[in-house]
Amino acid sequence: MKMDKIKVFLSDPQILFREGIHFILSGEDDFEVTGETTGNEEAFSLIETNSPNIAILSLNDSKASGLDITRRIRRNFPSVYVILTEDKKEPEKSFQAIKSGASACITKDTEPEHLLDIIRVVAQGSVPLMEELLNPVIATMVIAEFADLEELNQQFDNMLARLSPKEQQVLAAISAGGTIEQLTTKTDMNEETIRRTIRLIFNKLISNEQARNVIEATQRNMPPFLRPGKGAGKSADYVTKAEFNEFKEQLMQRFKSFIGQLS
Repeated sequence: MKMDKIKVFLSDPQILFREGIHFILSGEDDFEVTGETTGNEEAFSLIETNSPNIAILSLNDSKASGLDITRRIRRNFPSVYVILTEDKKEPEKSFQAIKSGASACITKDTEPEHLLDIIRVVAQGSVPLMEELLNPVIATMVIAEFADLEELNQQFDNMLARLSPKEQQVLAAISAGGTIEQLTTKTDMNEETIRRTIRLIFNKLISNEQARNVIEATQRNMPPFLRPGKGAGKSADYVTKAEFNEFKEQLMQRFKSFIGQLS
């Protein structure tokens, strides 16, 4: 029985790097490169016309960030998985890649065999990037992220996801350092439970990032919550309750349109 090939789209401003990946993939029977370009913005347009299984994008595209294009791809084409490439591994960039919805993030010096392995597992729905949440530095960033969102969450009737006590416990243990075996002792959970909890945290990060983007986009198109007064010393003109409810309803409708993709 003939197996369907894994369709891959390539985008990177460095032509030699992109051609190198193309060459590696062309030597394998289970891959097909469906297109390539030097820019992520053009990549999005081409993916819209002919969706691949995997899009390999440059995280550092100066004209269209790989993070922004990943969010757009995951929002509009949830069946397309994204692998981001970067020059060197940095915790902050890995954290941003997680929130964007990317499945993996690799450096440009990744060995060919490892690259092939990553693409194959991503095509099957696995998310190698999730392992980054076991990094104490990134776990600390996650804790700070949810704390920073608390005020915004209160403003929008707790629409954003919060960490459960179990998730807080796992993140605190990871941020303190240690192997996965040591985490099982610290948390009194088995490895399967810890990894399941990490997946939930991972999905909440993506969900909240998408929600925040929706909030920001909707705010740009709605009356501001506070209109400046016409002159010095005059009271400000607040939006009416009806205007606020309209804003919130539009926000919820847009949010619900994609939230189901992560469940």
